[in-house]
Amino acid sequence: MAEMPYTMKIMPNRPARRRHRVAALAHQDLCTFEYGITAEIFGQLRPEMGDEWYDLITVAATDAPLRALGGLTVRAEHGLEALETADTIVIPGWSGVDVAVPQALTDALRHAHDRGARLASICSGAFVLAATGLLDGRRATTHWRYAALLAERHPRIEVDPSVLYIDDAPLYTSAGSAAGIDLMLHLVRQDHGPDKANSVARRLVMAPHRQGGQAQFIERPIAQRETGRLAHLLDAMRADLQRDHRIADLARSAAMSERTFLRRFAEATGTTPGEWLIAARVDLAKQQLEAGLRPIEAVATAAGFASVDTLRHHFRRRVGLSPSEYRARFARREDGMTAA
Repeated sequence: MAEMPYTMKIMPNRPARRRHRVAALAHQDLCTFEYGITAEIFGQLRPEMGDEWYDLITVAATDAPLRALGGLTVRAEHGLEALETADTIVIPGWSGVDVAVPQALTDALRHAHDRGARLASICSGAFVLAATGLLDGRRATTHWRYAALLAERHPRIEVDPSVLYIDDAPLYTSAGSAAGIDLMLHLVRQDHGPDKANSVARRLVMAPHRQGGQAQFIERPIAQRETGRLAHLLDAMRADLQRDHRIADLARSAAMSERTFLRRFAEATGTTPGEWLIAARVDLAKQQLEAGLRPIEAVATAAGFASVDTLRHHFRRRVGLSPSEYRARFARREDGMTAA
């Protein structure tokens, strides 16, 4: 019997998966710190993250030579046409709150939004998003110095000056410059899960998530003695979230009258004791859900919520997902990866 000829089977090449492209907008009088935040988080080489990290490009808002704060000149590698390929567009501040946003830029951002791109602003960059009209009917934030002006110029936007950032997907806004780090880490968390976001935060030598909001920076600072006293009290509250922490008991522990305690607490944290406790309980619930080991009822109890319904209410209000949806997305699998 004749021997059959050997045939080598050629397997088709599987196309490489395109990395998530982040476009950082460069503009006249570029805010170098805000741009640096974007470049550090999305443009830094991170071999430990694997092959599916981000692809960062820089896009010029105008054709003219661009200046940057600190005596720098910027030559961006791309023009506005490159926004058509971006999955996320970051606006790192703007030239000034009284500087008009070019029509070509607003058109390009609206087109990107219409095709499903994610748009995020840092600090005064919210004025660029506002100029597109995309924030109308939505919540947004900006630096507390500009919040009243943003609300006055764009009354259809619900401006919240008290928070560090707002996730109103696919539109994201953040407060003053450093709050951009919080927002960018939030985007990493959405894309790659909590473990990788925490890893980036460790590389930056900062907390993965900051409590409170920017209101704490508006009021006058409190005395160092009272700061330390409240810090110990906050640690005690966080260590016993199942307890019903009454205002009278907290004030007594802080050796203050209730009125003074509430004022000092707001100055130190930017919120009330009740809201602070809810935020801390939601954070603990997120950790429990990411671990993926306990049923929702047990998570609610461990986090100090009176019922599963109460957990669901506060969790959705603060996270934008139900506890079940959050666990399905971020719970760590047996292989150590997340479901996201």
